[in-house]
Amino acid sequence: MRNLNQTVSCMMALLLWFSTSVTSVAAETALLADLQKKMRNSPASSVLFFSEAERRVAFKSSDLLYPTREIKAGSAVYPLGERPTDILSMDYELKNRKYTLNDFFKMPYSMGFLVVQDGNVLFEYYAAGNDRNTRWISFSVAKSVTSMLIGAAIKDGYIASVDEPASNYLPRLRGTPYETVTIENILQMSSGVGWNEDYEDPNSDVARAGSANGLELVDYLSQLPRQAKPGEVFNYNTGETNLVGEILRAAIGNNASTYLTYKIWQPYGMESDASWMTNVPGGVETGGCCINATLRDYARIGLFAMSGGVLADGTAVLPDGWMMDSITPSKGYVGYGYLWWPHGDGAYSARGIFQQQIYINPAQDLVIAVHGNAPTAVGSEYSQHLSQVIPAIARQLK
Repeated sequence: MRNLNQTVSCMMALLLWFSTSVTSVAAETALLADLQKKMRNSPASSVLFFSEAERRVAFKSSDLLYPTREIKAGSAVYPLGERPTDILSMDYELKNRKYTLNDFFKMPYSMGFLVVQDGNVLFEYYAAGNDRNTRWISFSVAKSVTSMLIGAAIKDGYIASVDEPASNYLPRLRGTPYETVTIENILQMSSGVGWNEDYEDPNSDVARAGSANGLELVDYLSQLPRQAKPGEVFNYNTGETNLVGEILRAAIGNNASTYLTYKIWQPYGMESDASWMTNVPGGVETGGCCINATLRDYARIGLFAMSGGVLADGTAVLPDGWMMDSITPSKGYVGYGYLWWPHGDGAYSARGIFQQQIYINPAQDLVIAVHGNAPTAVGSEYSQHLSQVIPAIARQLK
């Protein structure tokens, strides 16, 4: 009788789990359909004003909500070993209070969290039905990828130097505040041209033109006022990173997704196909935003950067010293390089709103990749926790 009762209990639990899963999938499907209707006549930047539940669905469904271009994986995959490590008992401190990572993961905002050290996966976590095959939106993590593609274009001879004026590649910028702004100025977000990056203001520049590309982008930026000399003042500007994408396309005579596919994605051995948001179907990629990729492939991006852009066979994709230049603090702001965030201790990161992140610590051969759905684009309590969690992991893995 006891065995029968145990069997019945197990069956009931299984049925409850199945029923809950079906209900959850049905709810997500209905929400996705509503989002598809909402996005038909709305700019991509409207995602900034989605609810938390809407973002949870939208961030893993970009290919169904926006036009994208495929980034195709190759046949050879860069292998990641497995070395399971208990990190949940690790501790960190925030505002004079101690927490453990177990406390951190009770917050409902980490959709994926991956720790890779010495080429081995130490810890892998997913939530809300996500798994290792889930493609999640990068937001501004794409900026750092675009930066590496500029490096590749220099290595390939398409661009002479970051010291060139951007107008050499985009003649429409001549006669505008951008005429003498160099590629390096734009990579360091120090063009001196005014831009409002307020994610909560529907009338800000980022809300109005943060996903613009092509002539629309160039014409919008050309009308903005100059506020400082080029190279002097840092001002975070998604529009200008989209402009970096325009420079890249003009230089290589091809689209960014194809260049990424054949310079990095396939040669380095990314495991899964990815995609990159475009302004219209068949259009141009948003250089400052919105690659959609799995968590493991985001970690591989980190490993590629940490290698200095060198493939397994020794082929250098990036110029000698490019990554060091990329994480050298700029004159305008010590916390920013060539679309990368240097930490001042040799570590650096690629970051996106709602807490997307690739953290890279060469001294420890450590990469941490995060898929996030923070309650606000920036400045949330969750982001404060994450800012302490990542260095705490690095310290305690030494």
